[in-house]
Amino acid sequence: MFLTEALLLPPVQRLTLWLNKKQMASTLNVPDLIFNVANLFVLPFWALIILLPGWSMTQRVMASYIPYGVLASLYIYLFLTLDSSILQTFADPQLSLTKLAGVFANPPVTATGWVHFLVMDLFVGRWIYLQGRASGIFTRHSLALCLFAGPLGLLSHLITQAVTQRFFASPKTEASVENSAL
Repeated sequence: MFLTEALLLPPVQRLTLWLNKKQMASTLNVPDLIFNVANLFVLPFWALIILLPGWSMTQRVMASYIPYGVLASLYIYLFLTLDSSILQTFADPQLSLTKLAGVFANPPVTATGWVHFLVMDLFVGRWIYLQGRASGIFTRHSLALCLFAGPLGLLSHLITQAVTQRFFASPKTEASVENSAL
């Protein structure tokens, strides 16, 4: 049954369908749906901060925590619907890389991990964007890297920030940096 068909059901049947997690997961393939929706969901935010960083709408959107709340809610849903044996595997102190790779071969686990990456990378991208706006540091290259490889984008921003402050900072900027460190 497709999502549109589920929405057309009478309310009692729809509620029954939603309450039966196993039925819903197998019928609608929820992890796959969430994976696809989350991938599309983050793209407008990345486009705004990379392509239109100075636009007032970008500034308003990025000041909000709503996108992270939406993604975190999707993550929580995926995490809570994982099989308990998978959660026990994650809690195993003897967990090996090979066993972890096997766990991630499970599509619901992969979807959960992927949404985790999306929310964290976007949150770091937001921090880079806001910090760059506040300090006047160029961030587009770091944001593009963060979109595709979060830690590389973060490292790029930290290096850009250090180089900018060391070699291109004006006396006014240096004084504000010193005051903010206190």
